[in-house]
Amino acid sequence: MMANSGQAVVDIDEAGGEAMRPPALPPVPYVLNFTDLSYSVKKGGGLLGCLPSRPSNRLASADAPPAAPAGNTKTLLDGISGEACAGELFAVMGASGSGKSTLVDALAGRIARESLHGSVTLNGEPLQGRRLRAISAYVMQDDLLYPMLTVRETLHFAAEFRLPRALSQEKKRARVDALIDQLGLTRAADTIIGDEGHRGVSGGERRRVSIGTDIIHDPILLFLDEPTSGLDSASAFMVVQVLRRIAQSGSVVIMTIHQPSARILGILDRLLLLSRGRTVYAGTPAGLKPFFAEFGAPIPDNENPAEFALDTIREYERQPDGAAALADFNAKWQNNGSSTDKDSKLMSTMPLELAIAESVSRGKLVAGSGSGSAVSGTVPTFANPPWTEVWVLIKRSFTNTARMPELFAMRLGTIMVTGFILATIFWRLDDTPKGVQERLGFFAMAMSTMFYVCADALPVFVQERHIYLRETAHNAYRRISYVLANAAVAFPPLVLLSLAFAVTTFWAVGLAGGASSFLFFVLIILASFWAGSGFVTFLSAVVPHVMLGYTVVVAILAYFLLFSGFFINRDRIPDYWIWFHYLSLVKYPYQAVLQNEFRDASRCFSRGIEMFDGTPVGRMSEAVKLKVLDAISKTLGSNMTASTCVTTGADVLVQQAVTDISKWKCLLVTVAWGFFFRALFYVVLLVGSKNKRK
Repeated sequence: MMANSGQAVVDIDEAGGEAMRPPALPPVPYVLNFTDLSYSVKKGGGLLGCLPSRPSNRLASADAPPAAPAGNTKTLLDGISGEACAGELFAVMGASGSGKSTLVDALAGRIARESLHGSVTLNGEPLQGRRLRAISAYVMQDDLLYPMLTVRETLHFAAEFRLPRALSQEKKRARVDALIDQLGLTRAADTIIGDEGHRGVSGGERRRVSIGTDIIHDPILLFLDEPTSGLDSASAFMVVQVLRRIAQSGSVVIMTIHQPSARILGILDRLLLLSRGRTVYAGTPAGLKPFFAEFGAPIPDNENPAEFALDTIREYERQPDGAAALADFNAKWQNNGSSTDKDSKLMSTMPLELAIAESVSRGKLVAGSGSGSAVSGTVPTFANPPWTEVWVLIKRSFTNTARMPELFAMRLGTIMVTGFILATIFWRLDDTPKGVQERLGFFAMAMSTMFYVCADALPVFVQERHIYLRETAHNAYRRISYVLANAAVAFPPLVLLSLAFAVTTFWAVGLAGGASSFLFFVLIILASFWAGSGFVTFLSAVVPHVMLGYTVVVAILAYFLLFSGFFINRDRIPDYWIWFHYLSLVKYPYQAVLQNEFRDASRCFSRGIEMFDGTPVGRMSEAVKLKVLDAISKTLGSNMTASTCVTTGADVLVQQAVTDISKWKCLLVTVAWGFFFRALFYVVLLVGSKNKRK
């Protein structure tokens, strides 16, 4: 495998490790050509627009269906054509709303095939979804990284995802080291990324790390959306220098940029200026001055040509026809061959399959290196098997969270405080009718608390959503691998939380049954945590914002508690609501702990005159109660005394109507709910999370 940096090649497959040598062969020629790209969207939007999504599998073809009627649509791209070559840094410029990001999305396959008109080809062959994702990378505008990982760790985990398992760890580390050097990150290699609460790398370094995670496999096509956005002049220049070196290593690099400085403009190879979805200039940066001079708006010698061009475009956009005059002039300029771009010679290309195979043989697309499919110009959909992906995802998540112990400490503290409050309120409950009611209240509060505490899992995927979308967009790992790893990472803390709550409350409240009952109490709490975290994880994939998610979670959990059987017994719930009782997540653990506590038929909870508690007779003297009890005994023909057991544990279960399902079945159902919601989580990721314009 080789990683190219500038004009040098780093060969990490050689026996000697890294060996620097000049390239013996000319770079593999690639030309990305796009012709008459047009794209329109319907005006207005819907709720579905708030959900993020993954890239499309296919690009548009020339036979795409006609657009919707013009009166109800807005044109974002209007007949855009051009070409980008390997070895050149291609920049798309324009004011906000000009169509820059839309064009890059179209080239990167992030627009649905049926919506995009025109064609996009690489070396004359149309790009298909699987092949496009395998040979390309897309760097988003935001720097989406795990804050507590170092630069080296971030790139190492990217290498674990994108490089094949057959490649040794030593060679993967060599690739990471070479990339760190290529990105100019040597001094920051062991610094954490950082966030608002943790000091880390600078903005420019963060941007270069973000680029590095997507080019770890040395892709042929690299798309970047505003890579210099939010950076100071020096950092922006350094980022573009890195992109220039990547292009010179044999990649096709296409980026959007808003307003480059003169220094940045000097290292760009080709420009495409857009205005309201139309091309107003296509050529080299050096061609800007003759172009605008011939147009009749010469660029002063002391002006930044890019700034002057954008200012001129903005002035025209204030007019009713916009920059139509510039777009029409550019069309004539291109047709007349006046552009200096026409003097550049066309690169000779080879068939795409042969070109990909040649690139793989030279070290590019290391995800396909060592694969027999590389010979035919194809690469594997995924670089690693599912179990490798799951293990790497687990390691990365644990590494990131282990450096933020305060998060788990807060969860543990919440559980311990809640347990302490419940234990001191329900301290040493006795075996009386009031003790029964107090036990019911304790169990209802305890089981519902397990679910409410799980709401802290909501921000996890909401915050990771864009990292997940970026990584799965180009098949870094399978969606099922992410779901399995997410569950595996979430489970160990739940065990500790369950033990902490059970130890705090079980003996303090005076629950019965000894060690076996305690073990079941721990298991049902753990199952409740498991089901609750699964439910919240599923919701986190559906709702787009944390605050909206909290509102939904609290509301639904309140409904679950209402229909759990605590406020109204199952046999008293109206038939038209009984279905919700069986859907309630709180029902099953609540019923399980009741059976665990009251299963002993020999245990008495009401004796003799205690049966009058809560009635008018209960307010009378004990002597009167004994007389009433004696009268009842004679009437019934039985011998009832003050010590006669009136209500056993089995009677309590019947009174509460919790005998329809055994406690072990309730435990299994609760566990099954956890798996069910994680299955739904996977379905939402598979179907609903598509980063694709329609």
